[in-house]
Amino acid sequence: MIGFRISEEPYVKCGTWLSARSKLLYQLLGTHILQQTSGSAFSHAEVLGHTATVFGATGFLGRYIVHRLASRGCTVVVPFREEMAKRHLKVTGDLGRVVFMEYDLRNTPSLEESVRHSDIVYNLVGRDYPTKNFDLEDVNVEGAERIAEAVAKYDIDRFVHMSSYNADKTSKSEFFRTKGRAEEVVRSIFPETTIVRPAPVFGFEDKLLNKLAGVSNLLTSNRMQERFWPVHAIDIGSALAVMAEDDTTAAETYELYGPKNYSMAAIAALVDREIIKHRRHVNVPKRFLAPMAQAYNKLIWWSQTCADAIEREFIDQKIDPNAKTFKDLGIEPGEIANFTYHYLQGYRSSSFYDLPPATERERREEKKYMHVIDDQ
Repeated sequence: MIGFRISEEPYVKCGTWLSARSKLLYQLLGTHILQQTSGSAFSHAEVLGHTATVFGATGFLGRYIVHRLASRGCTVVVPFREEMAKRHLKVTGDLGRVVFMEYDLRNTPSLEESVRHSDIVYNLVGRDYPTKNFDLEDVNVEGAERIAEAVAKYDIDRFVHMSSYNADKTSKSEFFRTKGRAEEVVRSIFPETTIVRPAPVFGFEDKLLNKLAGVSNLLTSNRMQERFWPVHAIDIGSALAVMAEDDTTAAETYELYGPKNYSMAAIAALVDREIIKHRRHVNVPKRFLAPMAQAYNKLIWWSQTCADAIEREFIDQKIDPNAKTFKDLGIEPGEIANFTYHYLQGYRSSSFYDLPPATERERREEKKYMHVIDDQ
């Protein structure tokens, strides 16, 4: 950022002299300019001196932690694969605070180059569906192992590994199995690893609210009876940022989940009420839908569904009683019902776009009626 100072000869820090017209302007503004120069908007880049590497920063959760670290003055190294996938991260911090490095998950030297100057490393890399280039074992286990080995080689102070709720090497779901094995692998290589298990996450770019509000989510297999505690993406970002500053979180396991338990059907009803539309959901037995989803996953090249996603519909979220939570980080998680209006307004038709949130409309409807109690 460029800062200004008011004096006999006002100047810009980079050495460019101000014109007489600019000098008069800044003399008139006076104290306001001085306050802006010394305030956090100009000088926040000197708050922290950490260097952090965030693998998987171009994904859903990555932008939330990169913004928090960069805005607090950390230098953030963002390894990336695709040039266009990282554009939105350039403006998350001051000039030079976000550094981009091309890498490949199978290329160990590129991983080591990304972490060698860092104080803390975040591994947010994960995949919940297989592709022709990477299956779940390649990404969730072997990729995490290579990153942990690079962290251990350069003796990085902190390593935070993003796992998943229900991570268990004995699970029926391949995704949960690989996440469970990855936890054991990274802890065996780097014992001080902080493991984070987020519940299903909601936000602007999520696969929960957007999926339920879209027209393509037609087929289900468990009558949408899967139960979990949805968690806000912003709360996850805040928790990850706290871990960078609190060394007592090292070698701990955190279960990060929302304050209320929902079924998928209950969230679908919440979504329908907010978008003022009714999305149909047709139940298909798992023995038929799983092969269909597997074939569909091989046919298309973007994430839509897979056989393992159908299996996960039959597994409720389980909370590890020994794991720490948001409360241990001093964070109060948000309730999903308080955010659906902001995240789903774009799915409304133009006729209802400007209507207030569903809860506010319901309160207005109640005022139209007088409730009389006959106790005779």
